[in-house]
Amino acid sequence: MTIGLTDEHRDLRDAVRAFAARHVTQDVVRKAVEAEREELPEFWPLLADQGLLGLHLPEEDGGAGYGLLELAVVVEELGRSLVPGPFLPTVLASAVLHRAGYRVHLAGLAAGTRIGAVGLPPGGGTASAELVLTRGADGQATVSGVSGPVLGGLVADLFVLPAADGTGTAWVVLPRAAVEIEDLPSHDLTRRLSRVRADGAAAEVLTGLGADDVLDLAAVLFAAEASGLADWATATAAEYAKVRHQFGRPIGRFQGVKHRCARMLTRAEQARVCAWDAARAAGGDRGEASLAAAVAGATSVEAAFTTAKDCIQTLGGIGFTWEHDAGHYLRRAQTLRILLGSTSWWRRRVARLTLGGVRRELGVELPAESERIRAEIRAELSPASDLEGGDRLTYLAEHGYTAPHLPAPWGKGADAVTQLVIAEEMRAAGLRAVDMVIGNWVVPTLIAHGSAEQRQRFLPPSLRGDIIWCQLFSEPGAGSDLAGLSTRAEKVDGGWKVTGQKVWTSMAREAHWGILLARTDPEAAKHKGLSYFLLDMTSPGIDIRPLRELTGEALFNEVFLDEVFIPDEMLVAGPGDGWKLARTTLANERVSLSHDSSLGSGGEALLDIAAAAPQTMDDERLTRLGAILCDAQSGGLFGLRTTLRSLTGQQPGAESSVAKLIGVEHLQEIWETAMDWIGPEALTGGHGGRDDRGEHRRDATWMFLNSRCMSIAGGTTDVQLNIIGERLLGLPRDPEPTGGKAG
Repeated sequence: MTIGLTDEHRDLRDAVRAFAARHVTQDVVRKAVEAEREELPEFWPLLADQGLLGLHLPEEDGGAGYGLLELAVVVEELGRSLVPGPFLPTVLASAVLHRAGYRVHLAGLAAGTRIGAVGLPPGGGTASAELVLTRGADGQATVSGVSGPVLGGLVADLFVLPAADGTGTAWVVLPRAAVEIEDLPSHDLTRRLSRVRADGAAAEVLTGLGADDVLDLAAVLFAAEASGLADWATATAAEYAKVRHQFGRPIGRFQGVKHRCARMLTRAEQARVCAWDAARAAGGDRGEASLAAAVAGATSVEAAFTTAKDCIQTLGGIGFTWEHDAGHYLRRAQTLRILLGSTSWWRRRVARLTLGGVRRELGVELPAESERIRAEIRAELSPASDLEGGDRLTYLAEHGYTAPHLPAPWGKGADAVTQLVIAEEMRAAGLRAVDMVIGNWVVPTLIAHGSAEQRQRFLPPSLRGDIIWCQLFSEPGAGSDLAGLSTRAEKVDGGWKVTGQKVWTSMAREAHWGILLARTDPEAAKHKGLSYFLLDMTSPGIDIRPLRELTGEALFNEVFLDEVFIPDEMLVAGPGDGWKLARTTLANERVSLSHDSSLGSGGEALLDIAAAAPQTMDDERLTRLGAILCDAQSGGLFGLRTTLRSLTGQQPGAESSVAKLIGVEHLQEIWETAMDWIGPEALTGGHGGRDDRGEHRRDATWMFLNSRCMSIAGGTTDVQLNIIGERLLGLPRDPEPTGGKAG
């Protein structure tokens, strides 16, 4: 995995990884750790020769003319290998000077003949009062005092430092010859800290910087390195969990370990997407760039620290030894986290920027061919605007717009680009096709596995919205374990008789037809004895009982089946194919991109509550709000990266697998927080107001209660963690139940 998504970025990653494998061996890292003081690594000239130090700088300044995104790919990879030396402080120094329009030293920094270091304000906010800028009558600026700890300062010959300038902060450039360097005992022994002492040192003041430019740039590059650290920690923990045996089995089979590793992966992926977005936003709108940087500063660096701790826990005793690298990854991650400023400070910055109206635009740039596609789609949609009601829905369905990703004649066989164009054009024209809900699963299954008669009978009316479907899968004794179903279907003349109970069936009272999984061969292995039926919901023997939920409403239902007859022609595919059909997806998947706020409706609702009572938003609330908004932004970024993969024909990455896990918990936290902030009034109901029809809106209290099902429905959080651990990290599967049959 890598921050970058393009072939060029993957090639860059591979080149850096190969360089590190050749020149930054474990012996090299250990030599840096055991050295009495930091020295420029022997591989530094070779690293400089690769041109990596100037990737982000213009060609006229000795760089390669790329941007921070390419640099972030490199920084992530070097972080993954715990490469010692001043790469990060040097490229940060050159990025700051470039942003300030100060070109004097850029060529030397790009060539590696000059080494840079940047000091950051303590706590992420204010300059150290110990380093003071004085402006003479002749315009000459001098600096006196002592800096805070500076990363890589002992080997640097150029310093970019904050200095107190009256009531504000100025950024100054100081050559090594003008200052004294004090070597400091350092937590991270692979890249150490120093202190800079100045006594009336002549300094150049950087005037072309915005108030937060240096911190934003630091957050981008620190986040990129943190992404590499988190990735290493996760992979190392998972690999160890596969081979380390305790109590006669690999420790990765124990759910506690498996779930910890799965959580590590989700944090590593979150670190990656936030670092990626911060890097790609850096050259755009300043407000969006600052927000993206703040999200990365609050999320990615903390993720590296947390996964490093979890890595040591998973490794057990060996992780606590000096000989293992895990402790040095922990030291580097914690150094990044403390130097950049507290996670709480960055979360509050996210909250303040967002409350101030800043939003991150999460869009994609479509290829030139999209304009030809757009013209064709617009012309074909034009007649639909003159139709109303069922006639409009029928037109859209017959022309493939209900589900454009499906193959013709049911859809348009639309690739990713075409799907996005269709969505834009339908929104612009005010058109909305039928939302088939459960039909969105039924229709692809029938296209792939149904008979010609089944397709002709069910697909057109489903696409028009004339058939409402429900899903009869879950049972009281087999929630997420679909293969454990006990509802049985016995063969009789002309069909099957089904007996059993289903639960959590939404829309069962409204549905015309249902898709039903039932066991047709009780002697077969549990995955192989299931069959997939189409059930007429008006059939005799069906008893639907509303199931009142936590909210007091009854969206779900229990469905009792007492020898319900299903004709042979309503069996899809063959007996025993049910498990395969239940998991059917077509190769041409649906692609979508939200055009709502990148924070989602829940995030915006929470912001409204905060804005309505600004006097209550103390540091504690701002910190909590910022954390929630970081998760909201991450969710949008997961979806964006998945869409970008589809546009370039790539296979899905880990983003889609972890998005549900993070998204569900995020949604639950939003509405719990909303109730907390509303206070006692949240306990009285009705604060959601009324809609245009005078009916009560579903308020924060209802949303809080309803959100509890989100970590249960569609596969519980615990099952999702198992899936992430087993499918993405390759951890051993849970053991089969005693006496159970293998699938």
